[in-house]
Parts: sequence; C-alpha cells; structure tokens
Amino acid sequence: MFLEPRIPPNTGNAIRMVAATGATLHLVEPLGFDLSEPNLKRAGLDYHDLASVVVHSDLGTALGSPALAASRVFAFTAHATRWHTDVEFHAGDVLLFGPEPTGLPDEVLGHDRVTDRLRIPMVAGRRSLNLSNSAAVVTYEAWRQQGFPGAS
Repeated sequence: MFLEPRIPPNTGNAIRMVAATGATLHLVEPLGFDLSEPNLKRAGLDYHDLASVVVHSDLGTALGSPALAASRVFAFTAHATRWHTDVEFHAGDVLLFGPEPTGLPDEVLGHDRVTDRLRIPMVAGRRSLNLSNSAAVVTYEAWRQQGFPGAS
C-alpha cells in the first residue's frame, strides 16, 4: 500500500512488480499524478491489465475496506528498530509505505491498525531506497516466506 505516492515511475514500477507476484497494489489518495500519465504507463509497461490496483480516497477507507479489515498492517520507516526479515508474513498482510521523500507521518505510524513498524537493513548513513525498490524487497520476502504460491 502506497500512501499518497508522488513520483509516477515508482508507482509504475510497483504496478509491474504486483503483476509479477500476484499481489495487489493499494494506492491512497491524494496521488501526486494522474494514473494515465505517460511516465507511469512507461514504467509499468504493458502490465496494467495484469496488475491488481485499488485506489482509496483515504487511509481510513483503505484499512476499513472488507478486503483489508482483518489484515495485519506493517508500516515501513527508516526509524524502526525491527527488520522486515524479523517478521513471519502471512497472506493478506498490508505493507504500508509513505510518500517520497518524507515517508510515513507520525500519525500514521501511530495508527491503531499498525501492527508493527519495520525497516529494511542498509549501511548506516545512507539514504533510503526508493519507494518501488523498498516495496519490491519486502513483497518478495513476504512471497518467499509463503513458498512463492502461484510462481512458475
């Protein structure tokens, strides 16, 4: 789930990634672009028809939707103490990422639906990975833990 994404190619890359993994990309408005933007389409190539993308008007609506109401929510932040590999992911878990370049705001990190805050390990003193790379790292780890269902 991307909260208020701003950079079209990151979302386009994520669309391609969810098409490849069978995951669903949830986008929470406001978006910093129009979903028909050429940069978004170029990054997602021809995967738009193969990807599951759901747009929500706000975070409360997204997390309250029937498909996500019972899901665990993992909020990703560079300031967390636990790594994404410390968690046993389950089908249906929500992986929540914030907007570029600010990340998730404190009120979202403290949201009562957030199960845990996690981070991706990296060398100290470096800037975080971009949004689509971060989402791919964690999505593939979660999928690996589940035995890559549906993969060929």
